Amino acid sequence: MGKDALGLIGGMALGFAGWFGGFGAFLLVAALGGIGYATGGFLERGGDPRDLLAADRRLR
Repeated sequence: MGKDALGLIGGMALGFAGWFGGFGAFLLVAALGGIGYATGGFLERGGDPRDLLAADRRLR
């Protein structure tokens, strides 16, 4: 699936959340979509899922 189709789906999800759930739902969907996008990009570049959970421990 191309980036344009993913953008269309994301925009439609935000539109539905804003229309039916109000501004709070719009923000929740936008935040969760951003987190999913960042996580998917990290994993696509070859990251290990355990690195996401262990990032806090490496900073100490």
